[in-house]
Amino acid sequence: MAAPILRHLTTPFPAFVKLNETPKIQSFFTLSTHPNSRKFSRGTSISVSAMASATKKVLVPIANGTEPIEAIVPIDILRRAGAEVIVASVGNQLQIEVMYGIKIVADVLITDCVDTEFDLISLPGGVPGAANLGNCKILESIVKKQAENGKLYAAICAAPAIALGSWGLLKGLKATCYPSYMEELSSHAIAVESRVQKDAKVVTSRGPATSIEYAVALVEELYGKEKANEVSGPLVMRPNHSEEFAFAELNSVNWTLTSKPRILVPIANGSEEMEATIIIDVLRRANAQVVVASMEDKLEIVASRKVKLVADVLLDEAAKQSYDLIVLPGGLGGAETFAKSEKLVDMLKKQRESSKPYGAMCASPALVLEPHGLLQGKKATAFPALCNKLSDPSEAENRVVVDGNLVTSRGPGTTMEFALAIADKFIGHKETLELAKEMIF
Repeated sequence: MAAPILRHLTTPFPAFVKLNETPKIQSFFTLSTHPNSRKFSRGTSISVSAMASATKKVLVPIANGTEPIEAIVPIDILRRAGAEVIVASVGNQLQIEVMYGIKIVADVLITDCVDTEFDLISLPGGVPGAANLGNCKILESIVKKQAENGKLYAAICAAPAIALGSWGLLKGLKATCYPSYMEELSSHAIAVESRVQKDAKVVTSRGPATSIEYAVALVEELYGKEKANEVSGPLVMRPNHSEEFAFAELNSVNWTLTSKPRILVPIANGSEEMEATIIIDVLRRANAQVVVASMEDKLEIVASRKVKLVADVLLDEAAKQSYDLIVLPGGLGGAETFAKSEKLVDMLKKQRESSKPYGAMCASPALVLEPHGLLQGKKATAFPALCNKLSDPSEAENRVVVDGNLVTSRGPGTTMEFALAIADKFIGHKETLELAKEMIF
């Protein structure tokens, strides 16, 4: 077998920056003793230990045109940390179509949040999503109240400039945003180019590919560095962002495709929402025709961290078509459903027999592909705790492995690399570099 070829995408960047770290005790709040965080709970009589275990309440508003990665990644990671995250639609209905045709069902309408107190409010970006958030007077009132009460608020991508900046909530503070909005941001704040920027009670970030760093920074602000480290470990985050992105490629072949790649992404109850969303988002950015198929008896599924996603079709309908690629997100519950589906497994086997590309990540290589013989004679990787289930784990330490027509990857923090590796095979290296740059990879 040929030695793996390492393919690279290089994107150095400045580190997460924090400013104004000196703790200040504010009236009516109890301050955490953790030196790297500010954690508050109402009432000065509450002890630090009781406060540390209290559930934090977080608001994530979404609108038509919201960038889905920037919304779903913080929701997922903050829920992993134990926060009660409320997803609120700023529209008139709970189901929202965000960017790239992805549909999310919110928990409540923003009007239901007026009298609720939050420990953190996080605004996703996207166009026109950030503008729709910025134009929502109810949301503006809620976030201004958050600022007046000295509580955390945050935004990513276009939202720091279009929402927080236009509301006057960044005056005198260092903040960052998506590159094309930096000039607008500079009229409202001290604009800096950090991937994640913390100043006083505000956290800002740059774009889709900085969303995981941003979300972990929010966990640290709410719960402290120890909890942030605990949450970030299973994400399989990039260990050093100044290093090159690479995927291992063995037995290189050209992936044959139609004029516009047709890709099937199945989702089920328990699928990992970060992984599914990033795959769909990135591949649709790469101009692929992505069909999202529900494995359930209805289009709406409830993902592993309770994000409600709406598929395009049911699997029975999707199975009537052929695909240039079938790719499975992870998530334990979702992977178990995939593995039990005779129809999906049959589709995957036919894909392999036809020498067409197929792939999986996180739990799915070990729990779906391996038991059904779909990794036979192939090198693959999977979620670290499941790599012992692979018959050949010799390349499993790689974050992404491409072996001929098979592509596999490890976990939420490798999903962007996984999707970019797929794009590289379909649209070429130069175009993929541009795509990575667009997402602030």
